[in-house]
Parts: sequence; structure tokens; C-alpha cells
Amino acid sequence: MKLSVTDGVKGGDLLLWIEEQHFDRMFFTRDRQQKYLTIAWNRGPRQTVTIDEVAHDLMPNTILPLMVNQSFTFERPADIVAWQFNRDFYCIVDHDEEVSCVGFLFYGMAEQVFIPLDEASQKKLSLLLSIFIEEFNTTDNIQSDMLKMLLKRLIIIITRLARFYYLPQTNLPDDRFNIIRKFNLLVENNYRTQHTVAYYAGQLNKSPKTLSNLFAIYNHKSPLTIIQERILLEAKRLLYYTEKSAKEISYELGFEDAAYFSNLFKKHTSLSPTDFRNSKLLSAAGK
Repeated sequence: MKLSVTDGVKGGDLLLWIEEQHFDRMFFTRDRQQKYLTIAWNRGPRQTVTIDEVAHDLMPNTILPLMVNQSFTFERPADIVAWQFNRDFYCIVDHDEEVSCVGFLFYGMAEQVFIPLDEASQKKLSLLLSIFIEEFNTTDNIQSDMLKMLLKRLIIIITRLARFYYLPQTNLPDDRFNIIRKFNLLVENNYRTQHTVAYYAGQLNKSPKTLSNLFAIYNHKSPLTIIQERILLEAKRLLYYTEKSAKEISYELGFEDAAYFSNLFKKHTSLSPTDFRNSKLLSAAGK
């Protein structure tokens, strides 16, 4: 079942996928124009989800937030309940003070987020899902407003669970947590042109050392590592999904020296950009 609503004012979309056999997303090809954020819930047994050609275990009753520019396939898509929406329907950046998910669930977590649901959370989301279905099937002049309220509630619930799961020991105050989120969002918006910690620290009115110390409280990765990993993630996507040369990709990602980019890529992946592309093509051919 696929339910959808388009906002009559802004034209934004909200989709709900339930027991659909062909639920996936191919950002660089088929779905390039559909800029949807995705919240996926595995209601079945353990399965494999492949995100940007990397396979992950998706455990039962686990929530998986996915970005606009991520491509993904599920081993058993019929076991997935998924909400998809674009910024014209509900812009999480504009509503960041309400949902506090920007730079945490979406736009900038250093690693893929998987959020396990305990029994109480499963019941809460199951009830919320039933209300979503009811509202999708209620066509009136406040339908979009009602669905936006439900979506906001869904995002807040999931953000709370993610924060509890990923930051269980730190009790990080909101002001410090928000600095981390803002850093992640800044990286997402500027990684193609800004590669230094000093730039992001300056945007946050902090020193690079203060920023590094703050990240050390909850994350073993340094700010510089997060910046470089975001650059490398985009490089891998471009190498796999496009025909751009390594030199073109290096310039697109803000490197004037293609050799420097190639050395950075090899340092982190043990392969040159060209060898990485060839290894992926060979792997795909062997499937």
C-alpha cells in the first residue's frame, strides 16, 4: 500500500509505504528529482539494507533515517513501513527548534543511524501509524495540517529515542548538543568548498580546540575526520553512480590539486579513486 498527499499550498509531498514489494530509492538516476527524506521502520526479522552500495544489517523493529541523496534497497521491502517527505511539505531546517533533528537524525551524523525500538516505543509508533493511515484516508481542507502535526510528532519521538540510544552516558546539555548539530549541518552545506576545522569553528564562534574537545565528549571522531569522511562519502557516490573522472570529482569537491585528493582518498580507503570505481564495477558485474 502506498499512500500520498500533496500540499495544496506549497505542493510538498508526504508518502507512506506499507508492505510494498518495490520500495527503494535510486538518487543519482530514477529519483534525482524527488528530494525526499525517508524514515524507514523494519517491522519484520533481520534483513540487509544496502545504502550507497554498502550493506548493513537492519535488525527487527529498528528505525532507519535516510537522507535525500542516499540510494538504498532493502532485502525484504515488504517488511518496511516508510514515511517520505520533501522540504515543501515539512522543512525540518525551518522547524529545527521544534524537532531538534537537524544535524543529528538528518544532515550530518558521522555514521548511519539505526534506532532500536523497545516494546513501549513499538506500541507508540504502531498507534501513530494507525492515525497516519486514518488521516491519509480523510480528505478535507485540514488534511495536510493534520499530517504535518503527525509527522512532527513522529520526528520528535524518533529524535528522543536516538538521543537516548546514541548519547546514553553523556547527558550533554542542549546548548552543547546544538553546537554539534549545527556543526554537522554546516559541514553538509559546505563540505564541497570548506575543508578546515577553523572555518566551521569560526562560523560557530568557537576555537578549533574547543570544538574538538566538545566532540570528544560524545564522539571518538574528530571534527576534521567528520569533514573528510563527508567529502569521501560524496566522492564514493560520484565514482559509483556517475561517469565523472577522478579529476572532475576532485574539482567538484573543492580540491585544486587532483593528486592531493587522490592521496587523501587512498589514505582512507586503501584504493585510488580509479581502483575504487573499478572494484565496484567488477563487484556489480559478479552479482
